[in-house]
Amino acid sequence: MFHKLFPNANVEDLITATEETLYMTALSVIGTFILGLLLGLLLYLTSKQNIWANKPLNFIVATIVNVFRAIPFIILILLLFPFTEFLIGTIRGPNAALPALIIGAAPFYGRLVEIALKEVDKGVIEAAKSMGAKTSTIIFKVLLPESMPALVSGITVTSINLISYSAMAGVIGAGGLGDLAYLKGFQRWDFDVVFLATILIVIIVFIFQFVGDLISNKLDKR
Repeated sequence: MFHKLFPNANVEDLITATEETLYMTALSVIGTFILGLLLGLLLYLTSKQNIWANKPLNFIVATIVNVFRAIPFIILILLLFPFTEFLIGTIRGPNAALPALIIGAAPFYGRLVEIALKEVDKGVIEAAKSMGAKTSTIIFKVLLPESMPALVSGITVTSINLISYSAMAGVIGAGGLGDLAYLKGFQRWDFDVVFLATILIVIIVFIFQFVGDLISNKLDKR
């Protein structure tokens, strides 16, 4: 039945491509969460009237974030080829896509982190300060726990962007479902393969959204 509906599809290729997409997405989500969290914290803490208020540093970080957010992802991959080859040793395969995926998504998530931190009740922060709490205590005991539902929602949205990015990366040899849809589907005019790859990508997106929403709702104390 499967081969009648999708005569050009190879089950092994589909499984391999799905595994590569999940691998790229999972690792890039972890990298994006860490780097984006650092960028978001820097943007928040160095802004006016905050703990590390520093206008020049805030301007530099904000500029870096805005520049990388403005570069279309497909162009960013090409710009990062020399860096990727130096870091990974190749510009092909799932591992080679990771630097571009993380660098492309982290600035976007950094802005979401900044927004989430701004939503934290200033009174709670001031109360912690009045009790002599250190900056590290305020960050790890107040800011991050209070903003965690929003941070999880933000990384959920970002992870869905990363799934799309991984598909684009596949077009230029990173592997995954994008590679399968383009090289083994579109270029051979086998649109049943393109259709199947699309369905699998949509399923992965729904899974990430469902898990992200579930975690966010569990963490939300309101």
